[in-house]
Amino acid sequence: MAVRPGLWLALLDIVLAAWFRGSGAQQSATVANPVPGASPDLLPHFLVEPEDVYIVKNKPVLLVCQAIPATQIFFKCNGEWVRQVDHVIERSTDRSSGLPAMEVRINVSRQQVEKVFGLEEYWCQCVAWSSSGTTKSQKAYIRIAYLRKNFEQEPLAKEVSLEQGIVLPCRPPEGIPPAEVEWLRNEDPVDPSLDPNVYITREHSLVVRQARLADTANYTCVAKNIVARRRSASAAVIVYVNGGWSTWTEWSVCSASCGRGWQKRSRSCTNPAPLNGGAFCEGQNVQKTACATLCPVDGSWSPWSKWSACGLDCTHWRSRECSDPAPRNGGEECPGADLDTRNCTSELCVHTASGPEDVALYVGLIAVAVCLILLLLVLILIYCRKKEGLDSDVADSSILTSGFQPVSIKPSKADNPHLLTIQPDLSTTTTTYQGSLCPRQDGPSPKFQLTNGHLLSPLGGGRHTLHHSSPTSEAEEFVSRLSTQNYFRSLPRGTSNMAYGTFNFLGGRLMIPNTGISLLIPPDAIPRGKIYEIYLTLHKPEDVRLPLAGCQTLLSPIVSCGPPGVLLTRPVILTMDHCGEPSPDSWSLRLKKQSCEGSWEDVLHLGEEAPSQLYYCQLEAGACYIFTEQLGRFALVGEALSVAATKRLKLLLFAPVACTSLEYNIRVYCLHDTHDALKEVVQLEKQLGGQLIQEPRVLHFKDSYHNLRLSIHDVPSSLWKSKLLVSYQEIPFYHIWNGTQQYLYCTFALERISPSTSDLACKVWVWQVEGDGQSFNINFNITKDTRFADLLALESEGGVPALVGPSAFKIPFLIRQKIITSLDPPCSRGADWRTLAQKLHLDSHLSFFASKPSPTAMILNLWEARHFPNGNLSQLAAAVAGLGQPDAGLFTVSEAEC
Repeated sequence: MAVRPGLWLALLDIVLAAWFRGSGAQQSATVANPVPGASPDLLPHFLVEPEDVYIVKNKPVLLVCQAIPATQIFFKCNGEWVRQVDHVIERSTDRSSGLPAMEVRINVSRQQVEKVFGLEEYWCQCVAWSSSGTTKSQKAYIRIAYLRKNFEQEPLAKEVSLEQGIVLPCRPPEGIPPAEVEWLRNEDPVDPSLDPNVYITREHSLVVRQARLADTANYTCVAKNIVARRRSASAAVIVYVNGGWSTWTEWSVCSASCGRGWQKRSRSCTNPAPLNGGAFCEGQNVQKTACATLCPVDGSWSPWSKWSACGLDCTHWRSRECSDPAPRNGGEECPGADLDTRNCTSELCVHTASGPEDVALYVGLIAVAVCLILLLLVLILIYCRKKEGLDSDVADSSILTSGFQPVSIKPSKADNPHLLTIQPDLSTTTTTYQGSLCPRQDGPSPKFQLTNGHLLSPLGGGRHTLHHSSPTSEAEEFVSRLSTQNYFRSLPRGTSNMAYGTFNFLGGRLMIPNTGISLLIPPDAIPRGKIYEIYLTLHKPEDVRLPLAGCQTLLSPIVSCGPPGVLLTRPVILTMDHCGEPSPDSWSLRLKKQSCEGSWEDVLHLGEEAPSQLYYCQLEAGACYIFTEQLGRFALVGEALSVAATKRLKLLLFAPVACTSLEYNIRVYCLHDTHDALKEVVQLEKQLGGQLIQEPRVLHFKDSYHNLRLSIHDVPSSLWKSKLLVSYQEIPFYHIWNGTQQYLYCTFALERISPSTSDLACKVWVWQVEGDGQSFNINFNITKDTRFADLLALESEGGVPALVGPSAFKIPFLIRQKIITSLDPPCSRGADWRTLAQKLHLDSHLSFFASKPSPTAMILNLWEARHFPNGNLSQLAAAVAGLGQPDAGLFTVSEAEC
């Protein structure tokens, strides 16, 4: 009889449920449940059982069961029977045994698994039966595969030294199935089987036993499973090599061929050379030592002996010896003969009187002498007459008396005693403007005590009228622009070591207060129609890597002016301090400039300048003035040519303002003798609460490879106790000489015996071995004495770092233009720019000035850079007035210009 499918499944469910309850402990393996009395050989056994699978994305998975002998096979998933319609059944007969066989397949979707996600794992199992009983297959677990995006731990960049171990951790993202990990080195797989220096731990960390240069690379951790592949951020591993010194070379030949000299030897940081940012070798690459060479002594003659008696041949002789001294050590032999023979007279040798030939000779000599004397008298007479003519020209004309002489002067109003009233010249052109062409002066205006009026005198306020003999469009444009008053302003700065401002063709000046650093932008250095924002910056040497080779040392601050690449039509002048004692025999000085690529180049060798160069330098004691047509970063570097080369060090002694404990520290600073280094120390001591306890001293530090020593003496043992365990402290020579540290200091720690002790008397010595030294006698009250506090008072940081337009210059603009127009053309009597350069002691730069379109403008620009803001206009006026320029009409001035 036929059984309906629904009834059949119901009965089957009842039977199998009872069976599962009886064998619940064996669900994970194939289990047989025979019918009593049936043959166990006819129980179903599985040829194919379902396997664990993963669902990738939304693709369903296929589970397959195949059993023999089997009359029915059904899947049950998570305790529930799969519907019969979801089964795909194939029946067949086994050919070898003739038993019935069945294969059943079902699909499991992601939605089915997600219904029970989080409660328990999703599993499926086959149940097959025959007439002899039933058999259960193993459970197959179905899981949803995934791989998260973010790594739990990523490798980090490292810098390691050669042969050091490297560990790069990596914890892959969470995933099912768990992700496999591999490593990439510069996108190439890392295979530990091919490189025994590398292995991967169970925690997936990459370990390099000993770092090699080849291990410098980008390392990436890669995690992957059947779902996705994830990459970590790359970790840059840099294997650096610290530099090592090569062996010393042989000592060079002694520098002096005679007497005491120097010889040196060198080594290089090439064993190995620093790589990948490794540390440079510490210590000196050049050593010097004293040497002595025996001096050659040239021979010298002894005094002549007496003349011998006159011989029969009417001659006598005398002799000398090369023995006073005798030549030695390769010295030259005495020049000349050791025997002298001459004619003589005696009773046997009588000379006759001179013949007519001798008389003619004497007469000729007397005639020549008389002619020479007459010629000399004629030359003297011509010279005197020319000098009288030149003196009259100079007396009749000068820039002072005719160039700036008003037509008439009458007393002015009582409320303005400085205003001059001048008869107008109706033939001249008049331009009116509101304002002043001169910078403001502190205190009374400087006046020149001269007979015929003022030269370069500052202009008063109010309204003025300008009279020009030959007006130009440039002067009119200047006056019209000046009337807007937009150029008389100062610009703020970002930090205490920076100044900036906006400039046009009128020029201006940038200054960093209390550093001695300034930038002069002359008029017309910026092309007309252009406006530049220019900055001036002081760098700390430790922030800028300036390579110094051999015996080179940094003598100046490192200064930037920019922006680089702006077009300048005339050189600007950069002013900065230096700490060298300039001497052409002791120093080789070079101006270095940093290129756009970051490398430093020698752009100027002082003493070997060519007029056509873009850079020029006026070097003075303590300061240098650099002419440049290209802005950038500059530094002055020196190389000692002998042990006579010295650097100026400023010595400062500081101590706490208030002493609240028994301890009391004296700090001795050794710094470059420049304003910027002094400013940095003073600001540091303000933060530390220190005060100056002695007047600063200057020490000349020589290139002798000897260290600087510091010691304290004569401390009263009844009141104070020194904590110094050695007799002196020492600062290595190289730390001072290389110049990359602007200041160094040592601390002397003292301790009071009693809290009531307030008087301190002692001595501090600072000296270079075999060199210069200074001694400080300290005698003051630590609680009340402030007599040295004001010696290093800095100017207010709120000053004027930027001056724009005429306010930046001491010389009024129009008077400057007249001086340039008058002195630029060559003059036969020497009343031109060359004479002005000589009067201002700038005649060593004549070739440089001559190479420029306006030599006079270069001279005045340098004067402005050297003498701002305290320049003496009277001295400049006297120099200009003393030239005796004949063109008086060119300098006719009005009331406004005076």
